[in-house]
Amino acid sequence: MWLEKIKLSKQLVRSVTEAGYLVPKEIQLRAMSRIIGGQDIVAIGPEGCGKTTTYILGALMRLKQTPEIAPRVLILVPDREKVEAVAAQIDTLNKNKSLRIVTLVPGVSTEAQLDELADGSDIIVATPDRARAIYLKLALDLNKIQMFIVDDAELIVKQGLQLPVNELANSIIKCQRLVFAEVMHSRIEQMIEPFMRDPAYIEVEEEVEPQAEIYPQQLYHVPNFRTKLNLLNDLLKESEVPKSVVFVNTRLTAEKVYNALVQKLKSRSAILNPVFFESKGVNSIDEFYDSEELNFLVVANELAAPLDLSGIDSIIHLEPPVEKETFISRVIKDQDEEIDALSIVFSTDIELADVRKIEHALGYKFPVVPLPEGLLIDTENAAKTKKKIKVTEEPVRGEAFHQKKEKNSKDYNIGAGKKAKLEKKKKHS
Repeated sequence: MWLEKIKLSKQLVRSVTEAGYLVPKEIQLRAMSRIIGGQDIVAIGPEGCGKTTTYILGALMRLKQTPEIAPRVLILVPDREKVEAVAAQIDTLNKNKSLRIVTLVPGVSTEAQLDELADGSDIIVATPDRARAIYLKLALDLNKIQMFIVDDAELIVKQGLQLPVNELANSIIKCQRLVFAEVMHSRIEQMIEPFMRDPAYIEVEEEVEPQAEIYPQQLYHVPNFRTKLNLLNDLLKESEVPKSVVFVNTRLTAEKVYNALVQKLKSRSAILNPVFFESKGVNSIDEFYDSEELNFLVVANELAAPLDLSGIDSIIHLEPPVEKETFISRVIKDQDEEIDALSIVFSTDIELADVRKIEHALGYKFPVVPLPEGLLIDTENAAKTKKKIKVTEEPVRGEAFHQKKEKNSKDYNIGAGKKAKLEKKKKHS
């Protein structure tokens, strides 16, 4: 199947079939020829759709199977766990053990990583911050890079690692650039815009069967938390349902939401087990049900005990829960229920990946509801958090999109071998 669908080498076909990948997935069918052809791509797909395998196979196809001193592929991923997983998968698929893989992660001696780089490398798998730190020590040679790959871009953005990604990308004169993510949103676009050159966009969605009958769903995509609060006030003011529960992740956030309600709503609202005594609170969901004065209850997800929501008319997740199972348990419909509750979730760009995981687990894509006309969008808050990135026509080696201090400024790359000699280090025999 691989030879019929994708032009892989016979050695790689043998590797993927032995690894249990009997047929190529949709993302491989659509992306592999473009990767082998050298085109920049942005690939979007859910967890498990085959993104990592796709770029590893592409890299192994493009690399000449003869080792060199300077690395030819740089793969950036968000954390140490992902670095180790990618390195292990490369090792599984790479039957030619002459290609050398070096991992760069925090928590490991920098000197040990410098020594490993001095021995030579073909593929670097690293977190952006550690790769940048070693690059600034003149020990990461980017002159021979042929492929620059960013995986789990949504998590890299969530961790605030855009700056090192851009610095490294703009320090490479010319190469193929590949970006993989579970979702695409404005912050990812802002990160990759300075270094991508007319990429092909590929998006795949794995078709899954619905796992259970669920309540009707609505998704609001909003720019920031303050806009969420404005939208919540607008929706609750228009609400004609007698009982609504608003879920957030922490008790302190519950207090913030309660205090942000307009007075008319606040008088009809309470917090489940509030932090502060001056906040109106209830001690149980039953107390909320029994109250004729209360229509809205704010609940923190960190209150671990599950709640009986069978009498609730609308379930609002102002923040997607950390564990997708928490969300799922609240929206699955009991077979004995005659009336559906309405389930509403608010999501910022950063939270979209969590929403996609929930959708994938449920086998159901939430319909996105347009924001109401007249909604107050908190643009001032968005402007404060927005990172400005300068777009250059032609990236100059060593040039990042912000002005470096003079002591950190450099416009050249020194190979790891030469660096070792400069520091009078002996290479391992």
